[in-house]
This record gives sequence, C-alpha cells and structure tokens, in this order.
Amino acid sequence: MLDAAYIRDHAEAVKQNCKNRGALHAEVDRVIELDQKRKLLAGETQTLQKQANDTAKAVGPEKDPAKKQELIALGKSLREQVALKEKEYHQVEAELHAALLTIPNMTHPDAPVGSTPADNKVIKKSGTPRTFDFIPKDHVQLAEELDLVDFEAGASVTGNKFYFLKNEAVLLELALIQFTMQKLVSKGYTPIITPDLARVEVLEGIGFMPRDPNPETRQVYTIADTDLCLIATAEITLGGMFRDQILDEAKLPLKYVGLSHCFRTEAGAPGRDTKGLYRVHQFTKVEMFAFCTPEQSEQIHLEILAIEEEIFQELGLPYHVLDTCTGDLGGPAYRKYDLEAWMPFRGEIDPATGRPKGDYGEVTSTSNCTDFQARRLNIRTKQAGQKGTRFAHTLNGTAVAVTRAIVAILENYQRADGSIEIPKVLRPWVGKDEIRRER
Repeated sequence: MLDAAYIRDHAEAVKQNCKNRGALHAEVDRVIELDQKRKLLAGETQTLQKQANDTAKAVGPEKDPAKKQELIALGKSLREQVALKEKEYHQVEAELHAALLTIPNMTHPDAPVGSTPADNKVIKKSGTPRTFDFIPKDHVQLAEELDLVDFEAGASVTGNKFYFLKNEAVLLELALIQFTMQKLVSKGYTPIITPDLARVEVLEGIGFMPRDPNPETRQVYTIADTDLCLIATAEITLGGMFRDQILDEAKLPLKYVGLSHCFRTEAGAPGRDTKGLYRVHQFTKVEMFAFCTPEQSEQIHLEILAIEEEIFQELGLPYHVLDTCTGDLGGPAYRKYDLEAWMPFRGEIDPATGRPKGDYGEVTSTSNCTDFQARRLNIRTKQAGQKGTRFAHTLNGTAVAVTRAIVAILENYQRADGSIEIPKVLRPWVGKDEIRRER
C-alpha cells in the first residue's frame, strides 16, 4: 500500500493516478481525513496519559486524605479517558487501513495511460505466426481427438472449467515444469514448492481481495470456517514467506522460482477466446519472485522479462511483449509487461474461411510492485552499519502457466494428419517427438 503521509503530501498526484488506473473506488480524501483524525487522537491520548502519570505521582506524597482521594478519583477518570481514546484510536486506525487498501500503487511514468487492450503498447515481437497449408483445428478438438483432455469428466466431478489431463498432456505439463524449473535454477533462482493455501491477510498483503462480498468480482476461493483461501498464484505464498521480517541488504536480491496449483473463481464469460484450457478454474504455474532493494528492482524486472522471452523463444512460439496500460495494471504493479503468444484460434472470424484469423493471447506477465506489497506485509531491509530500515521491493513473473502453454503448443505444432510435434526442448521429458493416435 501507499504510505498515508505520502498520500497526504501528494494528494492530487495520487488522485490522478487512481483516475488513470480506473480505481474509481479509491478513497483518497477519506485516507487524508482519517490520517488527520488518527494524529489528533494520538496527541490527545498522549496528553491524557501524561496527566494520568503526573496524577499518579502526586498521590504518594500527598498528606491531606481528602486531597489524596480527590487525586485517586482524578487518576481513575483520566485512565478511563485514556482507555476510551485508545479504543477510538484503534478504530480509526482500522478504518484508515481499510481505506488505504483501496488505493493502487503509483505508476511508472513511461507506462501507457489507458483502459482498453488497444492502449497497451507493443514493444517487441518475436517469431512469425504460422500459415497453415491445411485446415487446422483448435486445441479443444485436437485434445479430444488425441485423448489428451477430458472436459466432460472434469465438469462431472468438479464443475465447468475443470478438466482431466490425460496421456501426453500429462507428460507435457511435467515437461514444461521441468524445463522452466531447470532453466530458473541455472540462473540462480531457488526452487520452492509452495502451499496451495494462504491466510486471508497474506492475500490482502499481495493485493487480492478475499473478503470481497460480491461473487461477481471475487477472485479467489475461500475455505469455510477458516481464515484460509486457495491461492490464485504462487506470488501469494512466495511473497508471504518473509512477512514481518527484516532482510539483510547484503544478501539481496533473493530470487525464487515457485511451483504451485492456482485456483481462480473467475474463468471468463463463455466464448471462443476463453474455451477449453485457456481460462480455467485450476491450473499449474511456475512463478518467479524476487525481494530486493529499491535500487535493484528495475533491473530485476527486465531480467525476469528476458527469462520469460527466452522460455517462449526456446519453445518456438511466436509472441509479442506489451507494456501494459494503466487501466490494466492491477492494484500492486508499478509497471507490468505481458507476453502474449500467437494462438491460431483466437481473434476475429475470417469471412473467407469461417475460422478465426488468429491472435495473441496472454501467457505470462511480470510486475514490479516496488514497496507496495512489502509495506502491507511488513517486509523490510537493513544495511549493516546503518540506522533504521526501509521497505523491500518485490517483483513477480510467470515462467509458465501450463494450460495456456499447452494451448499454444497444440495449435501451433499441429500437423495435417492430426498429430502434434513436440517442441525440441521438451522432448527429453516427454520421451517422444510427437503425439499421435494410431487409427
């Protein structure tokens, strides 16, 4: 979150930032009002506490019994007033915290301002989208014909937008995990398998709203009668690892690569672009996460983006990189880059063929969250020999979201005979060069 003093001192800039990001619910004026009220209550409480202490000191030496009783009664009254002021202070502090949670991070000055996909800025392209010399199939048809996914069983056992992976699809998932994990470990990232559950306050610290009463906008599954939620990304659990801790700056950056299942309540409106495996309620993801100093964060952000690009270059999938516009940054991100891979069955319908023209679909993203998450989670850093601490910077980035990578692989690597070529970098783990079913 932003610091209340920063919001007070830069109120107009914060309001403009909220407008640029579409944060219509942000309570900037209320934060300023509550912060002032908190400071006033703190001063009043301190004054009353001093009066109570002075009164207590005066009781002992007092010889006059009547005066002594008067001082005792006054002391009791002052202590009661202190208790009431402290109660009011804590109530205002809780209201201030809730108001601060509504305000997004500030934005990198170079991030494009806007609120629609057209406002995202393409800053790089890699590879050429494939032109087929046969009638291609979408990943759902390919998966069904090759017995790779069972959507009906998933819906029967769990509900719509759940699925069973089968046969080579299972091997593809494991191969993608191994490929990305090995790459990140070789680059100095510590491998972690995180819990699939986290406390509500950890999700709020990362920037999610697990207490959102509106089921239409709620992002995560909550566990009844507990303070736990199923995680939507390993960013949550990785970010929470050092909650309430002070990190030695000499050991920074700390870089991790986490493996987890991810659970999302929102799976998108029905439609061609969200069908099949593209947007589902559960998937496996390999996630990068870093804790660092403010001076290190921008370079680490570029490093994470370069790793994401390297992964998709080696998978042989065309992609482009977007500098994400302000309206699509989400609350925590100071700046975010999205990597979108070419998917032949996305986009508008070509009237000549009756098939989609193809389009890019998001497969990874990376965000620099500056000290926004660390301030919420109370993760600070300290330099040896220096007084005081400062909040860490945190960054995250998707190495691979498995289901979306599978969508791109199936559609881009399909052959005219209905088989699928396995990307070369995945073959050692899949154990074969192609997927086909003998007829």
